[in-house]
Amino acid sequence: MSFDRVLNGLLKLVIAIAVVAGVTLSVVAVVNTMTLEREAADRRALVQRNAELNLGALQPGSALSCLDAGAGDEVEAACEAKVFADPRTVAGAVAYTAARLSLLAEVQATQPSVLAAMAGPRRAVELDRYGIVAHVLATRDGCTAENCSAFAFLRDTTALKANLKARIYDQYVSRYAAAWNKEPEKQVPVAAAPAPGVPVAAVPGEPTHGTGVPVPSKYDFPSAASIPPVSIMNSEPKAMPKADDDAAVPVPPKRPQTQAATPPAAAQPQAR
Repeated sequence: MSFDRVLNGLLKLVIAIAVVAGVTLSVVAVVNTMTLEREAADRRALVQRNAELNLGALQPGSALSCLDAGAGDEVEAACEAKVFADPRTVAGAVAYTAARLSLLAEVQATQPSVLAAMAGPRRAVELDRYGIVAHVLATRDGCTAENCSAFAFLRDTTALKANLKARIYDQYVSRYAAAWNKEPEKQVPVAAAPAPGVPVAAVPGEPTHGTGVPVPSKYDFPSAASIPPVSIMNSEPKAMPKADDDAAVPVPPKRPQTQAATPPAAAQPQAR
């Protein structure tokens, strides 16, 4: 009986331990599954953000695609003029680079395995073609060529350190700032432009056609002084009386009548 009681007690203990172990394993499995799902969701979100940044750079007419160096010297020369065409494009390039750096830093801190899927953006940051990456790191994160947290997710920092020392971005801005501040050329209104074929004087005293070709000397144009002034405030002059057509035109003399072959008729008495 004592043995049976001990055996029953051990059996109950084993069952209790098995139940607790089963519940613990279930909880651990659920937690692991939730953790894996959350990590997978985080990876998908990071990859999606990277895809959205790349999609923004591929928009027609966007200068952001020029930030991914490696297209060749001639293409990069044309891209340079496009990136620094005006302050708006430069500001867009700086904001785009800052977003890319933030994404890479978050990937390094939370999902280092995702860095392999972002080899292209990371390579563009390492090359730093126009010094924009160095400018963002220096102004936003206080980076220097000797100390910068961004070096942790980069493999080759040679170009980036050189741009931090030389401040390449400031040199580009200084080069193109003069063109930004230049006033646009004023266009002549259509109403003020000379009509085609109307002679205009390009040089005082030298009459010319509308195309700027001098007018031959056989043409004589009246001067402005020879034209009488006209005022709309004065009444119109009275019309001159119209001359009588009969008085104005001389009447030819009457032709002499030829004598008739028959004797003239008797004279008629004159009426009183």
